[in-house]
Amino acid sequence: MVVTVEATAARNTFSDIVNKVAYGMDRVVIERRGKAVAALVPVQDLELLELLEDRLDIEAARKALANPKNRMRVPWEKVKADLGL
Repeated sequence: MVVTVEATAARNTFSDIVNKVAYGMDRVVIERRGKAVAALVPVQDLELLELLEDRLDIEAARKALANPKNRMRVPWEKVKADLGL
């Protein structure tokens, strides 16, 4: 279930909102002036999002590695210099 809360109300009832998210498995969207600005989600939802992001990153890396243009090796020192490290 998704619950929408104004930012000032969220600040005043933060403990209750955290409990709803943690134990009720609700998702809470926090709004400011009628616009969604943040969300509180159960940890399980966050873990799933991170897993999806990791899979997308791996897929993109595999695609990049399959491209013959990306087979050229770049020395570590050059990479650090390019990044200003």
